[in-house]
Amino acid sequence: MTADVAVETTPEIPLWNDPAQPVAARVDALVAAMTLPEKIAQLYGVWVGASDKGGEVAPHQHDMEEPVDLDALVPAGLGQLTRPFGTVPVDPALGALSLMRSQARITSAGRFAIPAVAHEECLAGFAAWGATAYPVPLSWGATFDPDAVRRMAAAIGRDMRSVGIHQGLAPVLDVVRDARWGRVEETIGEDPYLVGTIGTAYVRGLESAGIVATLKHFVGYSASRAGRNLAPSSVGARERADVLLPPFEMAVREGGTRSVMHAYTDVDGVPAAADETLLTGLLRDTWGFEGTVVADYFGIAFLKTLHGIAGDWAGAAGAALGAGVDVELPTVKTFGAPLVEAVTEGRVPEALIDRALRRVLGQKAELGLLDADWSPVPPALDGVDLADPEALRGSIDLDRPENRELAREIAEKAVVLLSNDGTLPLTRPRRIALVGPNATEATAVLGCYSFPRHVGVQHPQVPVGIDLPTLRDTLTAEFPEAEITVARGTGVDDGDLTGIGEAVDAARGADVVVAVLGDRAGLFGRGTSGEGCDAESLALPGAQQQLLDALLDSGTPVVTVLLAGRPYALGRAVAESAAIVQSFFPGEEGTAALAGVLGGRTSPSGRLPVSVPGGAGAQPTTYLGARLAHASEVSSIDPTPAFGFGHGLTYTTFAWSDLVAHTKEAPTDGEFSLELTVRNTGERHGTEVVQLYLHDPVASVVQPVQRLIGYTRVPLAPGEARRVRVEVPADLASFTGRDGRRVVEPGDLELRFAASSTDPRLTATVALTGAERRVDHTRRLHAVFTQEAVEGA
Repeated sequence: MTADVAVETTPEIPLWNDPAQPVAARVDALVAAMTLPEKIAQLYGVWVGASDKGGEVAPHQHDMEEPVDLDALVPAGLGQLTRPFGTVPVDPALGALSLMRSQARITSAGRFAIPAVAHEECLAGFAAWGATAYPVPLSWGATFDPDAVRRMAAAIGRDMRSVGIHQGLAPVLDVVRDARWGRVEETIGEDPYLVGTIGTAYVRGLESAGIVATLKHFVGYSASRAGRNLAPSSVGARERADVLLPPFEMAVREGGTRSVMHAYTDVDGVPAAADETLLTGLLRDTWGFEGTVVADYFGIAFLKTLHGIAGDWAGAAGAALGAGVDVELPTVKTFGAPLVEAVTEGRVPEALIDRALRRVLGQKAELGLLDADWSPVPPALDGVDLADPEALRGSIDLDRPENRELAREIAEKAVVLLSNDGTLPLTRPRRIALVGPNATEATAVLGCYSFPRHVGVQHPQVPVGIDLPTLRDTLTAEFPEAEITVARGTGVDDGDLTGIGEAVDAARGADVVVAVLGDRAGLFGRGTSGEGCDAESLALPGAQQQLLDALLDSGTPVVTVLLAGRPYALGRAVAESAAIVQSFFPGEEGTAALAGVLGGRTSPSGRLPVSVPGGAGAQPTTYLGARLAHASEVSSIDPTPAFGFGHGLTYTTFAWSDLVAHTKEAPTDGEFSLELTVRNTGERHGTEVVQLYLHDPVASVVQPVQRLIGYTRVPLAPGEARRVRVEVPADLASFTGRDGRRVVEPGDLELRFAASSTDPRLTATVALTGAERRVDHTRRLHAVFTQEAVEGA
């Protein structure tokens, strides 16, 4: 079998195939040898689906594209293969074989034998049938644990690389500005520093496995008006610079990312896909990014169809190329025949083609795809007998025990205990009423970009491919002696009230009620959370609030459990629930993680990456706002959250004390040194998350009341104490001044050590002295935390 996929080489290796030569020289030689159609062919992808029989991939038909003739395209070459595993359910081994055969076909058809880059989604794990479904990014943010996220990303990357994938379309670095937006579940949170640190950790993990990480969506997508998908974004230059851009800047500078995806949105009338100042001026010329910029799916065509800044496909292609977009995804549209014709007629300079081509080929050289000894056989099939494809079925496991263990670690660390009157942890309950639409729904733990919710729902006859225990299953295992009565009550969003009476009867006959509410992930209106599933308000979907209120009236303690993709207003439950447990689509191990928290086997340590609103209509409720964005006497709308950003309880107590500011004054190019003691004063092991916020009382432009500038997790045994030290560079006080440049101003500052944005514990007043100082993208980005055990504690 391997003989028919061998790449033919000559005794004299062409310069571009010689890995001993500099990449730039190899690329230049190849560009010079290519015809215009061959050049352009490297700048687009084709959306395909792998064959479950191990045959070659087949073009995927989509209602936003015309049918593609792969036979006609491949002789000129092909830049990318779009989602060979993430289009239809396919056994991983047979999918790898299918991709291998397709790569052999591509290389044998073209003059230069250049393989395609194969990319996949990986927002909640490798989006392939049978692959581990990890928690969604909002849960990553809830962990406040970059190292755990880095290890998860590395595991995802290894699985992708093993079957022949080169590029992953993650992470999402959009900062939440309005929780009504359907894609909140795909984000990491509402604070740019949290998004930046967690997102950069994910990039490092993915890249460490040899997968090209793709930052998205650059930039402004999450700031759309009223949280509507693809709506215009009304943000000023300062909000863009100080809130939306920092996570991307951090991931480019520190993460080693090799790709960026432009956003769909327009900011002040300029679509990101046609914004040269953004994609070239800032990203490349200022930040020094050297990788590829890829289009969000159909985003270049949208310049004509949705944005109206191009009159034809060639105009859209020229605008995107001129701005700095290198690759059209998911499939060929504007970069095909229209672009060839436009270059031939002189409407688009060939120099723009060559600029993008050099970036694409340079990346392929780095991936080894131009090397003379490149083989299409992926690592998972190396040395395997490929003569009988059916014998391969089931031979590649993308959901190994170590994956599930890591998925459970992330899920456990992401569970947020919002409130608790002492009912939790449950101590040997005799009778549990398990109520709600998500109590027995296996896929309630999955986000919209997980394979079962993204693709599997279109193939109901195909098994889900992974083990998805319901909360009923895991609670039964956690409390084997308890009598568990199940009542649906109502659906997620059907508004059905007929089952509420049965649910209340179950509640009255129980010692405790576990009400499992929340979302159903989906796409474009087929769910309550996910891409295109925007919400008019942050009231619980359907009749879930009516169900919850009826349960609260039953007289039995109610533990409210949320499996959701965004935060919701909970009405009376904020004050009247015995406890509230928030989990953001925690993945395949999510119900086990929840059962562990409910039963006390695990002490919760998650913190809110987004605020939980106090009211359903008070948007936006992000903590990151100026004084007038918060409650005031000049507005009848109170946006104060029920639970603020960074909030989370555990099953022990902590005392914070002995704050010392070793440096109370520092020059505008200096740093402050502080330390404090955190002690576990309870009887159980627990983890405190020390959060550091900066408050700037007087500045030359309006500032947020406070903003997160650092955090650290502090695990402590009962009675144990740690001395937490932090060095805070003055650069962290910088902001975009009136002239559009970043500045550090002298003056007083407050450094607030807090358990959340609404729970400051210790505050140090410090001062920056000396002259105002300009800083740029080379500024320091982090406060440096260290910890030391307190002797005798």
